[in-house]
Amino acid sequence: MLPDFLQSVNLKYVKLGYHYLISNLLTLCLIPIMAVTLIEASQTNPNDIHHLWLHLKYNLVSVIVCSAFLVFGSTVYIMTRPRPVYLIDYSCYRAPDKLKAPFKRFMEHSRLTGDFDESSLEFQRKILERSGLGEETYAPEAMHSVPPQPSMAAARDEAEQVMFGALDNLFANTEIKPKKIGILVVNCSLFNPTPSLSAMIVNKYKLRGNIRSFNLGGMGCSAGVIAVDLAKDLLQVHRNTYAVVVSTENITQNWYFGNKKAMLIPNCLFRVGGSAVLLSNKSGDRRRAKYKLVHVVRTHKGADEKAFRCVYQEQDDAGKTGVSLSKDLMAIAGGALKTNITTLGPLVLPISEQLLFFATLVVKKLFNKNVKPYIPDFKLAFDHFCIHAGGRAVIDELEKNLQLLPTHVEASRMTLHRFGNTSSSSIWYELAYIEAKGRIRKGHRVWQIAFGSGFKCNSAVWQALQNVKPSHNSPWEECIDKYPVKLVL
Repeated sequence: MLPDFLQSVNLKYVKLGYHYLISNLLTLCLIPIMAVTLIEASQTNPNDIHHLWLHLKYNLVSVIVCSAFLVFGSTVYIMTRPRPVYLIDYSCYRAPDKLKAPFKRFMEHSRLTGDFDESSLEFQRKILERSGLGEETYAPEAMHSVPPQPSMAAARDEAEQVMFGALDNLFANTEIKPKKIGILVVNCSLFNPTPSLSAMIVNKYKLRGNIRSFNLGGMGCSAGVIAVDLAKDLLQVHRNTYAVVVSTENITQNWYFGNKKAMLIPNCLFRVGGSAVLLSNKSGDRRRAKYKLVHVVRTHKGADEKAFRCVYQEQDDAGKTGVSLSKDLMAIAGGALKTNITTLGPLVLPISEQLLFFATLVVKKLFNKNVKPYIPDFKLAFDHFCIHAGGRAVIDELEKNLQLLPTHVEASRMTLHRFGNTSSSSIWYELAYIEAKGRIRKGHRVWQIAFGSGFKCNSAVWQALQNVKPSHNSPWEECIDKYPVKLVL
């Protein structure tokens, strides 16, 4: 069970959230001052302007002081104001039907490999039944062979199919020429060949020679938000350019063929998927962009040894490599989530919720430790929730702890059912689901939250700039009318 992390809050993370808020105080102060100035200016008449001119004509010092103040204030504002980052569009990869892995075929192929004993096969069957996955998720082509063929060539083929499939659709929908891309960030945890995945993309699309390309590895299911954060920072430095973020995971060479229970779970949950996101800092792109990036909050618990080792790639006693999931995983995830949302709260919650939350927290710290902190209503801050589809249990506990409604976690449950755990790209399949249902209106806020090895929990907040319609070739295009489906508990 995920801990009830909202019942114990660390004050230092509240302070961190308020620090982020205060860091934008200059902008917040300048806006009302400019508004008052404009109102006063609109009420002046020609006589007032003439008297002001006569006054300034004989007060050179006042003119110089006022001019210096205006120049200094304008310069500080322009230099410190972050450039807005727009999400023009994104694309999620949908594999061909021949790669579907229904439970019966999954279990039959697992049995035919000869690598799993009866206890391990039964364990995988039970995990599948309780996982929340449906019968139409996708496994890589190498895993459909009997025996499986997890070669380097097969892993490259999987990476190319997923990344190029998502990018082809993105470029077609946005009509952006690849040569215009100035920043490329690719994240994939477990497959990092040489040349890198980002180099494969540069080679395929003949991207320009001065492109800023980055390849993030080993950062788990939350790496998609990290990649967006890196692209955002780069867009603050490089003017008038586009950034592409590609998020995927490679399964071919990372299937576990042993009998250690803690390392068998990823076989049952992870499936083929990937996404490509187009970001821009061009002011002219606001009109056609779907969303604007509002906040990114990152939490890293790697300093704690248990958190560091709770998702750990290693070899079992027989020398077979896999990813081991610790029994402490849910408790550690709860701690990371608590830290992340406590920091995020002051940035997004209405002032009424912040005051109630902070007041009860101070009372608890100073007067009565038995007082439970006020649980903020995050439904007042966000209209839509994209919770990483890591597993049914995690979604269940987040729904309970954040007091969400079934409709708020519908996108996460249906993504897990239709596509499985696609790692860092799952939050984009979830956003695509909400769009396909026609639920996103101008001004709506979307909260993407993901977590992964390290241990990390990361949040991204987006604001819709229009009534968002699903893009062409959405992953849900052919099946959205069948969802939501009733899940067997």
